[in-house]
Amino acid sequence: MTLAMTRPNALRLNGADNVAIALRRIAPGEAVGQEEIAAAEPIQNGHKVALCPIPAGQPVLKYGQVIGVATADIAAGAHVHSHNLAVSGLRQDAAAAAPWSRREAPRSFQGFRRANGKAGVRNYVAILTSVNCSSTVARHIAEAAERSGLLDQFPHVDGVVPITHASGCGMAASGEGFDILRRTLWGTAANPNFGAVLLVGLGCEVIQIARLKADFGLSEGEAFRAFTIQEAGGTRRAIEQGLEALRDLLPVADRTRREAIPASELVLGLQCGGSDGWSGVTSNPALGAASDRLVALGGTVILSETPEIYGAEHLLYARARSLEVSDRLRRRLDWWEAYTRLHGAEMDNNPSPGNKAGGLTTILEKSLGAVAKSGASPLNDVIGYAEPIRERGLVFMDSPGFDPCSATGQVASGATLIAFTTGRGSAFGCKPSPSIKLSSNSELYARQSDDIDIDCGPIAAGEASIESKGEEILDYLLEVASGRQSKSEALGYGGAEFVPWQIGAVM
Repeated sequence: MTLAMTRPNALRLNGADNVAIALRRIAPGEAVGQEEIAAAEPIQNGHKVALCPIPAGQPVLKYGQVIGVATADIAAGAHVHSHNLAVSGLRQDAAAAAPWSRREAPRSFQGFRRANGKAGVRNYVAILTSVNCSSTVARHIAEAAERSGLLDQFPHVDGVVPITHASGCGMAASGEGFDILRRTLWGTAANPNFGAVLLVGLGCEVIQIARLKADFGLSEGEAFRAFTIQEAGGTRRAIEQGLEALRDLLPVADRTRREAIPASELVLGLQCGGSDGWSGVTSNPALGAASDRLVALGGTVILSETPEIYGAEHLLYARARSLEVSDRLRRRLDWWEAYTRLHGAEMDNNPSPGNKAGGLTTILEKSLGAVAKSGASPLNDVIGYAEPIRERGLVFMDSPGFDPCSATGQVASGATLIAFTTGRGSAFGCKPSPSIKLSSNSELYARQSDDIDIDCGPIAAGEASIESKGEEILDYLLEVASGRQSKSEALGYGGAEFVPWQIGAVM
């Protein structure tokens, strides 16, 4: 369905809404759409304008949902934003989700079939680090391999990726923080976009390689090697040993060839960053339409960023396939409320200055738009950060709203592709899983066309429908899965964006 442009300068998203979204800058005194009101002050593109008087304490509605309450009397035609709108505990009732069924003709992509049966879309070799202390050696091994021309001998390998991070020691050897880092490290290495893995440690760190291997049942073989810098005899010898290991691992990865694989085996991570007032109107619903299509094909989509569903959680509860699934999601939100209180913060601290400049005011408003990325399919499971995927269809993975950290967890859970919507402009990539960017507005696409893969702005202009953009997004995802470079890949993003979630004391 195309968003009908019944008003030249503002759009009411739902008949119940008492605000409209400016489609362009509205000058003071200018009529607001077809309403019998005039703008009382300048209203910037993407920002909200009151369509009627809203008394202090009364809810403000957008998408037909509560996005907060008025903190002062708001006159018709007034700008509605942080100065007169605040988060509230009010929620609209969510109707029980209607039975969902959608059919799609089978589709496929050209991917890499792994020995364990999983399917990848890239064929990288990982240099995984157990601790920050081995990060420099890992980078030097990868750089030496590239300088030497070693990779030129293996045309079916997409590259060598050093997976470096800022932790691995100075932490408790048990507990939540330890468990999260350990499963993030190995979950990333087990992502089917890697054809072989080299694990490099220092030797004395908390995340011990021997324990990691024992806990995950790992044994060295033709596609997996591990050593420590201390055992190798220092930095130079460790780099030499790493290059020797690569000479054995690269031919193994290079043997794999692309083949036709059903689209049902794709795992797509959903992300949004640098959101604006149009993200929940254009790019997020369009990605939701693509997500529904992929689920109908039998694929898996991962919604995350728990702080950014706060205020829209009732919509996901209504879509949960069982009470157990909705209870798991409720427990994660309870954890986040306690976690933010512990650190002197609150959930409404989430919208960034850029979000607010783009027209988003409260976390409720941001979350209602963010959840649109997940489409309308049932919520089949809720998992912890970086936990392995257990179900197909729509899955929720607990994570912070910080995009690199959230995407890192999705990749560790098995995401082979990332779709990332943005309204302000985000610079992001995610090796080993290609990231595609979707702009919420055409101005951003024109300004950052080297970074953005698909422009969803034409939806707001009435020149495209949510469904047609969803189809375009899915087509593009399948092309990228088959080897086409996304724009973030062409720019070289992804090597520095591995950011595991750190919880617990640093000692």
